[in-house]
Amino acid sequence: MKFYDCSTAPSPRRVRIFIAEKNIDVETIEVNLMKGEHLTPEYKAKNPNLEVPLLELENGTTIAQANAICRYLEDIKPENPLHGRDSIESALVDGANTKIMLDGFMAAAEAFRNSTPGMKNRAMPGPHNYSQIPELAQRGLLRLDNFLAGLEIHFESNEYMVNDYFSVADISALVCIDFAKWVKKTIPEDYENLNRWYKTVSTRPSCKL
Repeated sequence: MKFYDCSTAPSPRRVRIFIAEKNIDVETIEVNLMKGEHLTPEYKAKNPNLEVPLLELENGTTIAQANAICRYLEDIKPENPLHGRDSIESALVDGANTKIMLDGFMAAAEAFRNSTPGMKNRAMPGPHNYSQIPELAQRGLLRLDNFLAGLEIHFESNEYMVNDYFSVADISALVCIDFAKWVKKTIPEDYENLNRWYKTVSTRPSCKL
């Protein structure tokens, strides 16, 4: 397998942490987004959406999107399950992961892509150009405030995103919180529960990648 990565981007980092937790040996190919390496004809042939991460299998099949890649890796190496240890837990993990993507990642992307000068006319990822909308940046910042507040409440009674179990949802939440720093949104100091969880998760060896 070949994993097309970008060491500075948040979505590939989710997969890097997942791979490390699973202890899977994968060849990694760095794709420099700043240099436009994802826009080359060679990469477009592998991923028409021009995004990272991307997993290329030995038979030539390519799997795009972090969630899909992690699900595939979970299926081929079920040891140390990160998508749930039974059917109920799996559903809860998927639900938590989806909510993090909708309420957290999309909010951070909304704020970042609609306010960063270098993202002019690139307010959305993919093959098409879209103009920035400043109002969406402001909305994204507000959504991030609400996202962090919701996590603080959640961790009042939960050790991890799903009960006492470290899962892919915790990986997504950690990377999302670090992504939010790009738009100067950090965990408030008085959020004791969220800060406790963040310290616990971020000190895992895999999460330092």
